[in-house]
Order: sequence, then C-alpha cells, then structure tokens
Amino acid sequence: MPFYHKLGKIPPKRHTQFRQPDGSLYQEQLFGTVGFDGMSSNLYHVHAPTRVKNVGEPISMKAEVAVENNMTSRMLRGWEVEAKDDYLESRVPVLVNNDVQIILSAPKKSLRSYFYKNADSDELLFVHKGSGKLRTLVGNIDFKYGDYLLIPRGMIYQIDFDNEDNRLFITESRQPIYTPKKYRNWFGQLLEHSPFCERDLRAPHELETFDEKGEFIMKVKKGDALHTLTYDRHPFDVVGWDGFNFPYAFNINDFEPITGRIHQPPPVHQTFETSTFVVCSFVPRLYDYHPESIPAPYNHSNIDSDEVLYYVDGDFMSRNHVEKGYISLHPAGIPHGPHPGAMERSIGQKETQELAVMVDTFAPLQITKQALGINDDTYWSSWIND
Repeated sequence: MPFYHKLGKIPPKRHTQFRQPDGSLYQEQLFGTVGFDGMSSNLYHVHAPTRVKNVGEPISMKAEVAVENNMTSRMLRGWEVEAKDDYLESRVPVLVNNDVQIILSAPKKSLRSYFYKNADSDELLFVHKGSGKLRTLVGNIDFKYGDYLLIPRGMIYQIDFDNEDNRLFITESRQPIYTPKKYRNWFGQLLEHSPFCERDLRAPHELETFDEKGEFIMKVKKGDALHTLTYDRHPFDVVGWDGFNFPYAFNINDFEPITGRIHQPPPVHQTFETSTFVVCSFVPRLYDYHPESIPAPYNHSNIDSDEVLYYVDGDFMSRNHVEKGYISLHPAGIPHGPHPGAMERSIGQKETQELAVMVDTFAPLQITKQALGINDDTYWSSWIND
C-alpha cells in the first residue's frame, strides 16, 4: 500500500552518516522489492544484518499436488485441518499454482523459538479465529478476528497468539499484493469512492530494538524450500526506519460495501490485487433495492479465472449446507451459480450478514493431497434437484 510511514530514529538524509552514542555507524539497509522499482523502506540497524554464522540443509516445502487439471467444483471442510503447535508445521497448502498458494493453518503455539522470513512471496494472513501480536523487525501490530495481515516478502517476523484456538486463511503471492488501482489517484492516495481509506489501515506502531549477541535461528522460505540460517545478533535490532514497504493490518469489518438497485458484480468487493489474482471481501450489507431485484447472484461462467470462496461467518445465502471455514472452488471453464432454492429464498430479503473472503486466480489452481482429505465428494453434483 503506497503511503509513507516511519518509526524510531532516522538521519535527516538517506545514505549519510548516522552514528550511535559510542560514535560507531548504524548499519543502513534498503528493504525493497521489484528490483529498485518497487516500494522500499530504509532501515537502520545496530549491527550489520548480514552476520550469518551457520547455514543448514534446505527442506522441501513444495506442495504435494494430487489433481493437476481440475474441472470439478469442490467444497473443502477447512476446519478439519489439524491444529499443530508449530506455526510453520501448521500451514497446509490446499490450492496452488505457480502464482499463488492458498493455505489453511491452525497454529496452537506462538512463534517465538525462531524467526521466519518468506523470501518467495508476499503473505496475506486472514485471522478467522484468534488474536495476538505480529512482531516484525520494523515494529509490531496487534491483530484480532477479521484482520487481514499483509506481510511483504522478505519481512522477518514472529507471532504471539493470546490462546491456542487459532485459525488462519493464508494467501501467498509470488507477485506483490497491492490495494486496487481503481481506488487510487496518481499519487497512490485512496479516492472517495474507495470502500476503505488510509485511516482504516494499521501500520506498525511499536518498534522494539534488541541489541543482543547469541545464536538466533532464522527460517527462510526460498525456492519452495525452507532454509535454516543462524545469525549471531538479534534480527530485531532496528532503531528506526522510514518508507513505503512495511506490513499492515486491515479488518474486514472496516470494508464499506458498495450496493445498488440490482445485484452488483464481484469486483465491487475487491480489496487487494496482484497481476495474477484478486482478493475480495464479502461483508454484511443491504441487498439490492430495485422492486423486482433478485438478491442472489446470477449464474455466471468462470471462463478466465478460478473462484475460491472462504466462508467466515453469517448466513451464506447462495449456498446450501455451508459452515464456517468451508472453501468452495469453482474452476474456470464451467458456469456456477446459486444452489437450488437460493434464488427464490433471496427474493424480498433486505440484507445479508454474510462474511467471506474470495480469491479469483487468473491461472488454474491445482488440488493438493491434503485438500482431497477434507473434500466433500458430492459438492459438484449439488445443483441437481430433480
């Protein structure tokens, strides 16, 4: 998200001498993406961020694909994914392609015994259950139910959970995740017709600086492998930073829905975008107010994108037998629409209390082995009612 933020102590000019109380220089780091063309921040460390004392053998994190060419509508029972103590071990990829990995996670313990950095992808964590604190080298963000946590690639972080009952819906993107261009002016400011604005976004607010020597384990995801590096200084030794590249939180309940006289298409719910997929937020809203309107979505063909819908809360009007944590997948190439009876039930309804996250990918998604273990094998035929 292109807005400027700063925390801590910084010099008046970039790439100039910035000295510590003992006269030694702070170590400047340019933290950016897309070469030198994307968003970046300048960080100032107590010690050089390059002090690696050991490198371990990589471990494959490549998803186990069970169905490469999928033309079956599917429903996954997401909350059947097993809860695990370790944060990384709890992450279960269910739908993947070369651009994006959609992951379910139920971590029980806080991530404090090591540090984590995803050097492959931006991460968008949706908090379905749980609360706590995201800790990063550029500051901390408190999070709660309904929060999106956008963590740029390369950001070192840990997570504190307030309890052991946590559920995350995670989208990993090979391309940077931005707010939609249609909501921004030439300078990146969110426009008046945007369903959210900058004051809804929560940047890091608490910078913790640790000047500690020892052995600090860093697990880095790169090339679909997990690398373990040991540093001899605490990674969170930043005394100050400024720029545009940093994590932030946005709560789905702060998304202001766009409504109309007749049914509005999914792009009005768009919240994030990349060059390879978009993310939309379906929130409680008034239904269409044309006297002959049909609030249920019409049948439509996914010719150019796979549609993934993660059901969070409320009454999912267009689907029968849907529960919290379910994930529907409607693949490109075949039409889909409301379940039998849903269209008729919607007529005359004034509002919906549904809460859901949608991911539309521009390349087909593959089904993992883990996804088949929580798949409803009858969903594809659930539109037949005679």
